[in-house]
Amino acid sequence: HLIELRSRLLTSAIAILVLFFICYYFAPDLYNFLVAPLADVLEKMGGQRRLIFTALHEAFFTYIKVAFFAALFLSFPFIAIQIWIFIAPGLYKNERGAFWPYLVFAPLLFTLGAAFVYFLMLPMLARFSVSQENIDSTVATIKLLPRVSEYLSLVMALMLAFGLSFQLPVILSLLGRIGIVSSDALAKGRKYAIVGILCFAAFFTPPDVISQILLTVPVLMLYEISIWCVKLIEKKQALAASDFVTHYAHVCLNSS
Repeated sequence: HLIELRSRLLTSAIAILVLFFICYYFAPDLYNFLVAPLADVLEKMGGQRRLIFTALHEAFFTYIKVAFFAALFLSFPFIAIQIWIFIAPGLYKNERGAFWPYLVFAPLLFTLGAAFVYFLMLPMLARFSVSQENIDSTVATIKLLPRVSEYLSLVMALMLAFGLSFQLPVILSLLGRIGIVSSDALAKGRKYAIVGILCFAAFFTPPDVISQILLTVPVLMLYEISIWCVKLIEKKQALAASDFVTHYAHVCLNSS
């Protein structure tokens, strides 16, 4: 098992490395794609489409971060397949059939979270940031001059936070399937979940109410969807258990 695990980890690392070099070649294009929401807002609000860097190596390391982030994102389905290949031989047929949908929905939900950041949150955050400028001040003007590395770090943090948050239905459904959590427990713990989601949003988002609300509301909706998914799983398991008992009783009556 350790040899197989080493093989899967090595294969995943090679895939990430190959994608890293490919993505580094397209790093300027990838960065232009990530910076487009901010640039469009700056242009619409009459500002210059310009980002700055203050260290000699800052732009170079920014492109490395972009390439590595894109490589991890693109290699996630391949890594999920390697995980599946490693654990599938140890599962029964019904367990394999129950587990593979999670491998499909996990990257889809992560992509949905990243798209939510790119198309909705970044433009709103950019408009909020530009609105804080005070170029008409008679004492000292306040003008937005975003650094390339800081902007990229913010985008990566937001996409990671939203991508992980959108995994909530997958995680809770899987825990419900193996019997660790129940729909009743999730419903009763809703108030604690709200507090935890608010703390998570306050930690991973910029210090403004808009960003925190934009993360909190979708995650709360996903939490309610998770409760519904766990209920469906419990009903399906109860029906399967009832069918098994009925079949067993029928076999016993026939044998007697």
